[in-house]
Amino acid sequence: MVKTITIRNEVYEKLQNIKAKNESFSELFDRLVQYTAPVETLNKLRGKVEFTDKEAMLQELQLKRTEKRT
Repeated sequence: MVKTITIRNEVYEKLQNIKAKNESFSELFDRLVQYTAPVETLNKLRGKVEFTDKEAMLQELQLKRTEKRT
């Protein structure tokens, strides 16, 4: 089954930077989600993703977590 997703341009560019040359986006996503340890995933992304507004990102994450709990 094929699904279409929408992402912001800046997210696409970040993913493009960590994607291997001969790797599809499906393969990239599969590779990223296969890691069970979030810290390991973050370590692999270190230096490849730049956060322009860290505080806004952290606030958004907190809001999403709160929404999930309710």
